[in-house]
Amino acid sequence: MSLRDELQAVLGSAYTIDRELAGGGMSRVFVATEVALGRQVVVKVLHPELAAEVTAERFAREIQLVARLQQANIVPLLTTGHTGEVPFYTMPFVEGLSLRQRIAERGPFGIGEAISVLRDVARALAYAHDAGVMHRDIKPENVLISGGAAVVTDFGIAKAITVSRTQAGASPTITQVGSGIGTPAYMAPEQSAGDPSVDHRADIYAFGCLAYELLTGHPPFRATAAHELMAAHMTATPPPVRSVRSDTPLGLAALVERCLEKRPDRRPQSARELLDVLDAVVTPTSSTGGLAMGSRKGIAMTAVAVIVVAAAAYVFAMRARDAGSGATEPSLAVIPFVNVGGDSAQDYLADGVSDELATSIGKLPGVHVAARSAAYRFRGRRDVDVRE
Repeated sequence: MSLRDELQAVLGSAYTIDRELAGGGMSRVFVATEVALGRQVVVKVLHPELAAEVTAERFAREIQLVARLQQANIVPLLTTGHTGEVPFYTMPFVEGLSLRQRIAERGPFGIGEAISVLRDVARALAYAHDAGVMHRDIKPENVLISGGAAVVTDFGIAKAITVSRTQAGASPTITQVGSGIGTPAYMAPEQSAGDPSVDHRADIYAFGCLAYELLTGHPPFRATAAHELMAAHMTATPPPVRSVRSDTPLGLAALVERCLEKRPDRRPQSARELLDVLDAVVTPTSSTGGLAMGSRKGIAMTAVAVIVVAAAAYVFAMRARDAGSGATEPSLAVIPFVNVGGDSAQDYLADGVSDELATSIGKLPGVHVAARSAAYRFRGRRDVDVRE
């Protein structure tokens, strides 16, 4: 009897298996119809080599926490069971392309589209991490685009397999770790090394790999052999994103590079931090070129700067007007600010504040504001003569 026939026998009359999908990674994937509700679901059966060291009962216990995850960017777990000694689980069937299919068809994402996808994935990670659930296999195949939003599938499954195998007395080798509970092209150095203390920051690293691929069309490291990829993650530095994709915003490029740090303590420490930075990245979604800032600190800094300098410009204009009818129109230039804090992820804020100030001052009556192209010639200079 084939696996499909065995699975149909276990599912009984509640489901009708329609077809098998290719490329399941850790599992064989079948599409079935839930008869009572007339909806399609996905049934994933663990590959025998993974299931050999995992008892169905232990696996079911491990994914109980996963089943509680209810968030818009996470594909929920519906049911679990086993056919013989091989565990399976069901999830809703999501209409749409995976990021892998989308990249294969159209190449790298546009900047705005990439940021939108990354924010959805970060939301899913933040929610799951807060609930104590790691993914451990973030990659383009496990992120789907449906209805204009990104949703993450297979949350916690890799972790459930890992814990179940370990508790069953197995001692996975690096090869088993690479092929069974992670994908070498997206594995954090500590995962590649088989470190038992891997935590949620491995998902942060994989998020960086995913972001790199969305922007460039390929992952940070490319090799044909799994051991070469894992060695690269542990020892090599990928080309900077902006060297491959020059229009990547500085803040986004800096975030990707931080996520890809070898040491977990040098990466962003939470998915909430990923969201804060993504919210603050300047994106080309506004016709006015405004600055999108998610952090309260960034908003406060910009607001105070705009108010203070705009007020000063207004006073300057009024004094010049009162000086006599022969006075020339006051002329101001907004020279780009310099980021002196040492955090390159904040470089975007310096340009953003400059642009907001120039826009605000330009709305004042009786004040001429120098063109942005002229003012930006003085970026970074500390010897600027005011007359020049």
